[in-house]
Amino acid sequence: MKAATLVTGANGFVGAEIVRQLRAAGLAVRRAVRVADGEADTVAVGDIGADTDWSAALHGVGRVIHCAARVHQMNDRASDPLTAFRAINHDGTAALARQAAVADVQRLVFISSIKVNGETTRGRGPFTAADAPVPQDPYGISKWEAEQALHAIAAETGLEVAVIRPPLVYGPGVRANFARMVSWVARGRPLPFGLCHNRRSLVSVTNLASLAIAASRHPDAAGATLLSSDGEAVSVRDLLMRIGAAFSRPARLLPVPPALLRFAGSLTGQRATIDRLCDPLEVDGEAARRLLGWTPPVTMDATLRAMAAEGRA
Repeated sequence: MKAATLVTGANGFVGAEIVRQLRAAGLAVRRAVRVADGEADTVAVGDIGADTDWSAALHGVGRVIHCAARVHQMNDRASDPLTAFRAINHDGTAALARQAAVADVQRLVFISSIKVNGETTRGRGPFTAADAPVPQDPYGISKWEAEQALHAIAAETGLEVAVIRPPLVYGPGVRANFARMVSWVARGRPLPFGLCHNRRSLVSVTNLASLAIAASRHPDAAGATLLSSDGEAVSVRDLLMRIGAAFSRPARLLPVPPALLRFAGSLTGQRATIDRLCDPLEVDGEAARRLLGWTPPVTMDATLRAMAAEGRA
């Protein structure tokens, strides 16, 4: 029997797509979730942290794709956000890696974040894996610390580790701010981003899942840090226009200067959100594509059309 691939956070946005693609390829899958959900080949591991017991989930597993995390939150209500992020993203990840090494798992793929590189590429070129990490918020710091812990465990135990740093992930089933933005366009709401010509990289959930699976199997991925993207960068203005085209509902964009948007964001406590919309954040994913001989299987427009079809359904 072929060793299975364990996917943590398997009922999440990214994890569920990885599971779908593995099954479509006829590969054995084990799903790790916090609470049992009735699906086959699933192990409930409870809350993730330093004391999580992964033994049942790791039995018979050859590869792990670790998606489970405390995700970035724009309005974090934790009294100590860094401690809360570290408990899951660092401590939980290190515990999984150590137990995976004991269970003779060959490779662990860690879904990190482009926030390890920083918040913006304003005044510079696209982020690359060779850049010195400059995480600026508790989420990014916890992911960077987890990466360092994984490489230390790999050096100590021989467990192969591959790290993927995605930018904003979108696609059918996306939630939070991207879903809200799509809803605004689909409903014909006027939006003040007609002069936002910044360039941002995104990655379709389909492409990220495909890259994660490739990284779990390609021999050259061991020890690598891979930056992921769809292969193009778009301004918020252009993204909204393409969302409108996918939904057959032209985006209604007002020509408001970005400086005025930032000022309004400062007055309303939404400056961080506005900065994320107006600042550039470009990712150079070419090195990952060359290393793995991998090509993103879907385009941005195809992903947006799939989102539109989901919305209509």
